[in-house]
Parts: sequence; C-alpha cells; structure tokens
Amino acid sequence: MRYDLTTIGEGQIRLTCERGERLATARSLRMTAAGSEANVAGLLSELGRSTAWTTKLPRGELADRIALEYSAVGVDMSHVVMTDEGRVALYFLEPGEFPLPGKVTYDREYTPFRSIVPEEFDWDALLDTRLVFLTGITAALTPETARVVRYAADAARDRGVDVALDVNFRSLLWDGEQARAVLEPIARGASILFCSRTDAGIVFGVPGQGVDVCRNLREEIGAPTVVSTDGRAGTYLSTASEGERVYEIKSVPVIDRPGAGDSFVAGTLHGWLDGDVSRGIEIGTKVASLALTHHGDLTHVRPAELLQAQGSDIVR
Repeated sequence: MRYDLTTIGEGQIRLTCERGERLATARSLRMTAAGSEANVAGLLSELGRSTAWTTKLPRGELADRIALEYSAVGVDMSHVVMTDEGRVALYFLEPGEFPLPGKVTYDREYTPFRSIVPEEFDWDALLDTRLVFLTGITAALTPETARVVRYAADAARDRGVDVALDVNFRSLLWDGEQARAVLEPIARGASILFCSRTDAGIVFGVPGQGVDVCRNLREEIGAPTVVSTDGRAGTYLSTASEGERVYEIKSVPVIDRPGAGDSFVAGTLHGWLDGDVSRGIEIGTKVASLALTHHGDLTHVRPAELLQAQGSDIVR
C-alpha cells in the first residue's frame, strides 16, 4: 500500500482571541491552519506514518498557509484540488475562562469545498491505503460533502480498504436526526468507530452510562471496534473479540483546547494500525494531553516524546 492513512476534509484558518478577550472587542487574533482530518493525518505523519489528505482550496496565500502547515510535517498534499474561485473557510474561537465556556463562530459559506463531487478526486491514489479516515464534520457541511464522504466509505469497502469514522457531532452544523441518516450506514461498515458518550445518545439514540454506552453502541451498530470518550470520566473501548476496557483520564492545564480530540484519534489509530488498539488509546491519551499544552489545531509531537515521563522539568 502507498499510504497508511488517507482522508478528505475542508481546510480552514482558525482565528483565536487572546485569553480574556471576546470576539466582538478583540484587537488581535492568532492565525493557525485547521481541519480535523488534516490534524489526524498530520500527527500520524509526525509519528512515522505515510499519510495523504485531500481537499479543495482556492488559490491564494491563505490556502498556501494551510498547505505549508500540513506538508511541513510530511502529509502528502499532492491530491489537493485547487481552483481560482471561492474563499477559504474560517472559524473564530473565544477560548473562554470558567465559568464562561469557549465559543466557536463559523464562517464557512461559499467555499469551493462545499460543492465538491466525487469525480474531482483521484480515488485510485486515495484508496491505495490501509485505512480511510472520515468524519461527521465533513459530512455535515452540505448534501454534496455528505455524498462524497459516503462515496469514499463505499469505494473503500468495495476495494477491501478499512474505514475509520469519527462521528464528531457538531450541533452548529446539523441535528442528531440528520446526522444519523448520513452516518449510520458508514458506521455500520466501519472497522473502527469513534463516538463520544454524548454523541451516541444524540446521533444514534443509544442510552446508558460509562462503558455500557460503548458496548451498547457496538452491539447496535455492528462495528467490530468502538472507542468512546466521556470527558474527564474516562475513555472506553469495546471490541467484539475482547469485550470492554476503561482508561483513566488525568486533568492537565489547558493552553489551547482545539485539536486535542483529533490527537487522541490519531494516537489511537497509530496503535490500531499496529494491531494494538489498546496501546493506541494509551498513545492517544498522552498526545491529547500534550496537544493541550501548545497553540494550534495540529499537535507537534516527536515519537521520542511519547517515551518521556510527563512533568514540568526541563529536558537537558
């Protein structure tokens, strides 16, 4: 296989307010590249995997910024579709400070990615991979993007390529009923499914608490491996062959939250690709905590850092 993982999703620019600022009154914004699927591919590349990400972008400096961010860590960007029309998707983040929660404002209308069709992409190259990674975020954008996500899943299965799906429900993009109609057929054919405890109820109507939700979701959907996060309560794994496991989550100081979930998925898939999803969850938990320590959606982690003890001392 040419790649370990390929994926498709919209490239974005994230503009973040400084701590203590609101968007309406902010005088400066921190600019970083973003995109859930690209974040997963990027971290896996840093961990030594061969990855490719495709999207559709308008030519210009903002698109160049996105391409530079992910190609710099080794993601193959050669399958990105470029166009002379449209604009780059943006999202704005107010980080929030307790008791005020963080807030995201999307500015994603009229981008070329929203009207993509399957015929625009090189599926022979993108399906020359061990694993295709898809998300509910991309499926939620428009009927056209949902169709491409479904096409990618079906084409992968037709060629015997494994599919990983991260439900990643966003209430600002669609409701639970809409999400279920699109995502359930993909989830039923996935080799590994990521779905939080909350999303399991909203999207699939699966009730329960703790690890029971993970098991119930696996039995309902039929995916052989289901990974379910539950905030600070822990992470749950349910497999058809080995049953259920619970993983502890340790709280860490947060500098920048977006991208931590993508880092967890990437770390878990890193282990899954080696045939050890349990070890993958341990890696994912560690890189997710490291993701919270620095700015940007893309987590920068060297493989050797996974072996270091966590702490505040300086490595000399």
